Amino acid sequence: MNKRQTRLFAIGSTLVAALAFLGMTIDSHRQFPELTNADSITPAVTRGNDVWHANNCINCHTLFGEGAYYAPDLTKIAQLRGAPYLKAFLREPERFYNEEQHRRLMPNPNLEDPEIDDLIAFLDWVANVDNQGWPPRPILVTGSSIPGTSLTIAQQDISGPGKTENQMPPGARPVSGNESPIALGEALFRTATPACNACHSIAPGVNLAGPTLAGVATRAQQTLDSPSYSGKADSIESYIRESIVSPSAYLHPGEMYSAEGVSFMPTSYAESLTDEQIDQLVQYLASFK
Repeated sequence: MNKRQTRLFAIGSTLVAALAFLGMTIDSHRQFPELTNADSITPAVTRGNDVWHANNCINCHTLFGEGAYYAPDLTKIAQLRGAPYLKAFLREPERFYNEEQHRRLMPNPNLEDPEIDDLIAFLDWVANVDNQGWPPRPILVTGSSIPGTSLTIAQQDISGPGKTENQMPPGARPVSGNESPIALGEALFRTATPACNACHSIAPGVNLAGPTLAGVATRAQQTLDSPSYSGKADSIESYIRESIVSPSAYLHPGEMYSAEGVSFMPTSYAESLTDEQIDQLVQYLASFK
């Protein structure tokens, strides 16, 4: 090309790029109200935002990638934990974490119940913002290690049983219908909404927001044989299913797993999973003898 052609090409390319950028900017602003869940911003959400800032929560936590990294990202915490857990946690965080065991300490913010309700409303709004699938997995921060290994709980949740960190967990790869129900259940354990491994470990003795599921089949039979059991299950499989679809039917011993007779386990799986998927998840969990 001669100089004139080169100049025209440069000017034309710049105009095309500028128009494309302007078009994408306009389209982004067009989608913002829907993507940001703006219609759900209630007075409670606004007050909760004020509580978040007044207590400097961002000094330790992150939202949408903004903030500090001393404590877990809370972008999806309302979906991963649920309102009953968050309310009990914010009232008495020392019940759930302590410096001696977890190498960190969540300070008690000393919030009044209305402030807690508003903060949960704010976090629920944040969790429902369409952020294109980010974060890609639950971000767990803890100092506890798995007995007999050098892995942290967070590493264990990434890798899964018998895998290295360089291998993809079942929830990160395509799962075909030709795989066994247990393999499909293992994938669901990491991909259901909320993901089971956001609250449960499968390593012995490692309790997160929920009790470890290592040996859950054996404990299920022990619970069924116990006179204190008041649910309707009559087998290990039906007990595990009951725990998934009706988690408050039997409350796991330990004050950090329930409050006021209600389990912290989400009650949404009966609607978000099909009967076949629940069966697959049950078969996977029933394999932990």
